[in-house]
Formats: sequence, C-alpha cells, structure tokens
Amino acid sequence: CFSIILPHLTGTLSDLFTYLSPQSHVGEALPAEMVTRLFEGMRRVDVTGKTKGPSERISQEQFTVSMSHLLKGNAEEKSLVIWKMISATEGPVKAREVQKFTEDLVGSVAHVLNYRQELRGWTQKQAPGSLSRVQVLAAQLCSEMKLQGKCPALVLRPWPYGEKLLGPQQLDCDRTTVEDWVFRAPLVTTFLSVVIQQGFLLLCSSLDLATLVPERQVDQEREFASVLDVLSVIYINSHLPREQRHRWRLLFSSELHGHSFAQLCGRIAHWGPCVVLLEDRDGHVFGGFASCSWEVKPQFQGDDRCFLFSICPRMALYTCTGYNDHYMYLNQGQQTIPNGLGMGGQHNYFGLWIDVDFGKGHSKAKPTCTTYNSPQLSAQEDFRFEKMEVWAVGDASVTQLAKNTKSVLDVDPAARALLEVSGRTRHSEGLREVPDDQ
Repeated sequence: CFSIILPHLTGTLSDLFTYLSPQSHVGEALPAEMVTRLFEGMRRVDVTGKTKGPSERISQEQFTVSMSHLLKGNAEEKSLVIWKMISATEGPVKAREVQKFTEDLVGSVAHVLNYRQELRGWTQKQAPGSLSRVQVLAAQLCSEMKLQGKCPALVLRPWPYGEKLLGPQQLDCDRTTVEDWVFRAPLVTTFLSVVIQQGFLLLCSSLDLATLVPERQVDQEREFASVLDVLSVIYINSHLPREQRHRWRLLFSSELHGHSFAQLCGRIAHWGPCVVLLEDRDGHVFGGFASCSWEVKPQFQGDDRCFLFSICPRMALYTCTGYNDHYMYLNQGQQTIPNGLGMGGQHNYFGLWIDVDFGKGHSKAKPTCTTYNSPQLSAQEDFRFEKMEVWAVGDASVTQLAKNTKSVLDVDPAARALLEVSGRTRHSEGLREVPDDQ
C-alpha cells in the first residue's frame, strides 16, 4: 500500500498538506501540528549515513524507511523517528519538548478517531475547570520516562484552579532515554500507528482498532452518558486481558438503574470480568477491574489479574503486590462482617469500598493499599458519590447467560423478605428453573 500513496506524500511540506486535503478524501483527518511533525521526522531520516542535515524534500527512501520503522520496527528504530519528530538536533532535548510531542500525539488520536467515526459509541469530553483528558493521558505516558534516575518525569499537583503540570521538565533527555521510554510505554507507538493508519487510510497496518477502542453496548432505549471519554476507555482497556478488549457492555449505572445496592448486586453478579467505575462529589474518577465474576458471599474472591485505577485528576494504574489475596469482595445481609463491595485492603479498610448504604464509600491507604499499592483514590478518605457504572468486558459465556436468568430476589434476601412481609407473592415462583446454587 506504500506504493499507492508514495507519489502523493514524497515532496515538500506543502505537498504533504496537499495530500491531506478534502479533494484527496483525507480531509482534516490529522491536526496540522502532527502533519508537520511527521514531515519533519521523515525528512530528517538519514538513509545513506552521509547526510549532513535534513533534506528539503521527502524522498521515497526516507518515506519507506520512516513508515517501516514506525509500523514494524523495534524500540530502537521507532525511537529514531520519534526523536526526529521531537527535535531538529541530535543533542539532548528538554523534557517539556517530549511532553508537547506527547500531547500532540494523544490529541491527534482523539481527533482522527472522531473524524473517521471510529469512536465506537464513546465520546470526547472535557471536564470543566480541569486539565483536558489529552493532557492527563499525555502526563501519564510521560511519567513512564526515567530522567537521570528521576521517576516520574512529569507529575500532577493540585493548584487553586484544578490541576497543573509540574515536574522536572527542565531536565534533559537523550536518544537512549526516549528509546527506553518507547519500550516502557507501548501506547506511544500504538498511538503513532493509529495516526498513520487512520490519517493516511493505510489498509496494510497490523493494528487492530477493535482491541484499542472497545465497542460500547448500552440499552438502545435509554440515553446514557458515561463518565468516561474515549481516551480514558483506551487507557483502561489497554491493561485488560487481550481477549476482553473488544467490547464493553453496561451492566449497571446509578443514573439508569437507581441508587440501590440490591440493584447493583442483582445486575453485576455472575457476569464475568468487569470494570467498576465511580465519580465522587469532588470530581475524582476512579475504579477497579474485577477479573472474575462477582459473587455475593462473605469471602474474598478474584485473582491477581485485578487492579485499581485512577482517571481524574490523574491517570494511573495499580496492580497486585502479592501481599494478600483480598482482590474482590461483595456481600450483603450479614450482621458481623461488612456489607458492600470492596477491592483491596481489608475489612473496614479497603482500597476501594462501596457501602451497602448506597452513595457512600471509602478509599483508605496509609500510605498505600496493601493489596494493590494504590494511594487514596478519592478526594476524601470517606466519600460520597452520585455516579457509579459497571461494565462487563469481552463476551458473555453460555454459562454466564444461563446463570443470569435469576431475578434480583434470588440474590437479595432482604428484598425477598420484604416482599413476603408485605403479603405479596412471587408470581414467577415455580415457573423458572431453580438456580444451581439452590
């Protein structure tokens, strides 16, 4: 496919912009900043080893080598082109220049996915009074960079009007640093592949967009706006097992299904791996990935594939430490042990806790959660929330579909007892198959 677009792309920067025009059916697929970076990166590639500076035009050899490095190359080859997209010199650059490149890259991904209508049901959104999700994700990717023994390279700190980027942005980084960063942060090269594939409509790319942006499935009869935008979904999705990345199905939303712990249990039990998501009243967005089906029982469950994460005000992911196996917990109707949903930590001291008194929770970590090494995820240790979502990921198995013929009365003894006390009957009793666990 390179031979198809080579005649249009090789040449000057104006030639490249001409190719990226409405008449070529590519239109405004890529922001001008990213087109310029791609052009500069290509023309600075020295294919002969004898060039003293960047060429004025892109040769076919430069284009082919650049595309081959970016799409098929190893970390060293990819970092070579990335370095030339960042800097016009061979010497060290400031970390802030890498940060600006990363923001341009992340912004270009959001732009081209929206332009090509590849959001797969998700949206782009900007929370008022805070950094954009583009800046937050770029900061997370840059935090993977090690600068002279300092890590993270860029961090987020609170300030009076939301969040502000701070950190050792004045420090220098060289080619070796960038190469190590490309290896540590695979989303960087994945995003470049998205920009190239979707920007230039390359059909030969090995990138599987379906595993990058999962299909969003929600009851079509209900309007629903998730607290997640497409970039947040991509970040979480990139850490899920590969076989579960292609589809997210909404199981529970407090907005659609009410502020009810009984509804939560009835809708999420036995549906396989899922993502739990909260937004507290201070605007912090966080949650966890449950690698196994939720079961209502007084014991811990799950395995070491579970993790906790934060989306706002910063993006971060926290995996298992091996200290204990308190991965998941879901319980109700008990008098001597906690009733609620929890992940990590221990009874009454969870890394993430949703109380049976729906709308209340806590995230306790002094200094971090023993199970996931996560800090306090919420703005306040004991928090209140209005929005909660649970998404099943991947495809439901036949067994899961069979188990979920239960009504909420099967999993909520309190609701069943209330029905009986009120003198009402269970009209479905005797008409449905008896659940296996009964």
